[in-house]
Amino acid sequence: MKKRILISDIAKALGISVTTVSFILNDKAKEKRISEALTKRVLDYVKKVGYKPNELAKSLRTGKTKILGLIIEDISNPFFGNIARLIESKVYEQGYRIIYCSTNNDVEKAKELIQMFYDRQVDGFIITPSDGLEDTVKQLQQNNIPVVLFDRYFPGLETDYVGADNFQGAFDASNHLCQQGYRRIGFVSLYSDQTQMKERSDGYMKAMDNNKQQSFIQKIQMDASDEEAMELLREFICENRLDAVLFSTNYLAISGLKASKKFNFTMPAVIAFDDHTVFKLVEPAITVVSQPIKDIAENLINILLLRLQGKIKATRRMVLPCELKVRESTKVKVTS
Repeated sequence: MKKRILISDIAKALGISVTTVSFILNDKAKEKRISEALTKRVLDYVKKVGYKPNELAKSLRTGKTKILGLIIEDISNPFFGNIARLIESKVYEQGYRIIYCSTNNDVEKAKELIQMFYDRQVDGFIITPSDGLEDTVKQLQQNNIPVVLFDRYFPGLETDYVGADNFQGAFDASNHLCQQGYRRIGFVSLYSDQTQMKERSDGYMKAMDNNKQQSFIQKIQMDASDEEAMELLREFICENRLDAVLFSTNYLAISGLKASKKFNFTMPAVIAFDDHTVFKLVEPAITVVSQPIKDIAENLINILLLRLQGKIKATRRMVLPCELKVRESTKVKVTS
């Protein structure tokens, strides 16, 4: 480990005062009428020797830690994992660091994590909120801590939010199945009050209504085991003689594929909400509703940074379009 370089070391090497070096490193050269030549000389030397400021001392002086908290549902899920990676890269470019963790939709765990991050004085939060977290988010707002929600929100709470157009994504997927000739189209979701699940269900129902088709809905408990989920899906698909299914999440679609293999039944046409590596590897490849991950990540960071800089006052709500990626699992239905 290299020896830490101090401001006093820089001052001694350049033959100037510690105060002068401090002013330059804290962007006060013009205010203190320090020449551009000397400023350049100090900054060039700092870059050469690889000086790193004492972040703890800096945070005590400025009241800012330059650390952001990212609390998401499940870092192992490709949707959340990819967004976390993009956010981390983006904030790093802006001089921030990020700490993140998963809640697995456990509201008590989410509350504990938010308190821990708050105690560590993170400058702001990006949160995928669990059911029951509304009061905790409200408390952060009351304490003037910037918060941006994503993937889902609380209808009764005015917060910054970035997410996909879940209603339109599910509507387009369901409508596509109808246009491909499928008539017994099921929808698999979760027992949850989360807004994104309700919007996806509403999109499915609207498409069924528009196409004058019967609706078939199966909800699964969020804490259901793999075995329980697979058994429910087998019953739902086989007993209703479904010829197509829209899954409201990628992991529910994977449970459906597992059920098909375990119970040896032919999987009907499938669309999953959110892509997954598995969906390109199975045969037939699975059609998906793809959320705009890059745009979501960029808007989350832009809104949070603007909020931290005091450049926006009104609440920002960004709803971004999804893309239906059509693959082999939803070919035109062949009728005999």
